[in-house]
Amino acid sequence: MGYYIRVEKDVKIYVEDLNPEGRETIFFIHGWPANHKMFEYQFSELSYNGYRCIGVDTRGFGKSDKPVKGYSYDRLADDIRCIIEALKLQDITLAGHSTGGAIAIRYMARHHEYGVAKLALFAAAAPSLIQRPNFPYGLQREAVLKIVKETYQDRPSMLQGFGNMFFFQHVSQPFSDWFFQLGLEAAGWSTAAIAKQWLDETRLFDDLAEIHVPTLILHGIHDQVVHFQLGEIQNQGIKSSKLIPFRYSGHGLFYDEREKFNKELIDFMEEQNFCVN
Repeated sequence: MGYYIRVEKDVKIYVEDLNPEGRETIFFIHGWPANHKMFEYQFSELSYNGYRCIGVDTRGFGKSDKPVKGYSYDRLADDIRCIIEALKLQDITLAGHSTGGAIAIRYMARHHEYGVAKLALFAAAAPSLIQRPNFPYGLQREAVLKIVKETYQDRPSMLQGFGNMFFFQHVSQPFSDWFFQLGLEAAGWSTAAIAKQWLDETRLFDDLAEIHVPTLILHGIHDQVVHFQLGEIQNQGIKSSKLIPFRYSGHGLFYDEREKFNKELIDFMEEQNFCVN
């Protein structure tokens, strides 16, 4: 079922809640520029296996309200806190893909892991999506500036180009069209605002050390958006973490190797004695 939760006076966030009576809860935060629907193939499998799956459309995306402001990682993490409190969630697995992974990391540090027993990061855009002084990993700053410029000039064209580099495995034209439509459901200003956040945000370096719960890191080695080295750095920075490379995946590992992805996620949720790398 789907419903809205108010996180600010004039901002409501859309939440999809599948199998509310499930034995354990996994809370998905989608990546840019999509929405909760990107996890369709996880919702189907995990709910069938008895899990409660919660997907959120972050502000500005999907069915959520689209204010002109409020796209800092702090505010986005605060939105997640509002939802967790409203639903009285406890001991959940918090899971984030790409920018959703960055939001999840900020949530863990800013809100002291409130309500979270485990963390799962999928191609998370952390600690920095772009290269910086003394950090030679990630995209060139100019590549993100180009995305911002194209978002303002011709957002559909930008989305198509981004979709073309998203997956490593072949996807059908109907699937590609569907994925493209997910990006179109967002507002242009929110799409650009998140891309600008990649340029400005540096506190995720420190946030990694604030994570103490068992953490699963899944990352495609052919990722052209969030390079695989960032997954390795997350693994080094998060004490109780395990990195699993996806050898036949790009950025969209949740679809490129969806059977492996779902199995690793279910195994992680079932595992009582988590073994780090």
